[in-house]
Amino acid sequence: MTAMRYRLTFAVGLVVGYVLGTRAGRERYEQLKKSVRQVAQNPAVRNTAESAAQNGRAYAGKAFSAVSDKVSEKVGDKMPGAVADRVRSLRERGQGSDDDWGTSNT
Repeated sequence: MTAMRYRLTFAVGLVVGYVLGTRAGRERYEQLKKSVRQVAQNPAVRNTAESAAQNGRAYAGKAFSAVSDKVSEKVGDKMPGAVADRVRSLRERGQGSDDDWGTSNT
């Protein structure tokens, strides 16, 4: 997924560089803008982008869970009881939510 993002960023950079550097003028710019709009509106592209976003949220949630569990194991015994209780209550409160990252509107 990261490699795909870098490739997309590179491609966008190429297009922007070409548009800014070209001497073809406004006509070529309008052609490129139309092409980019068509690609962006393509259902396959939109589905792929949404799928990538969902997968990213899922992986981020798993990573957060794994890291927070490891931190709890290593730090839990060294924390004051009040802090440990607060962390535990916050973790339990968030168990039912689908999206801990605030990105569910995408």
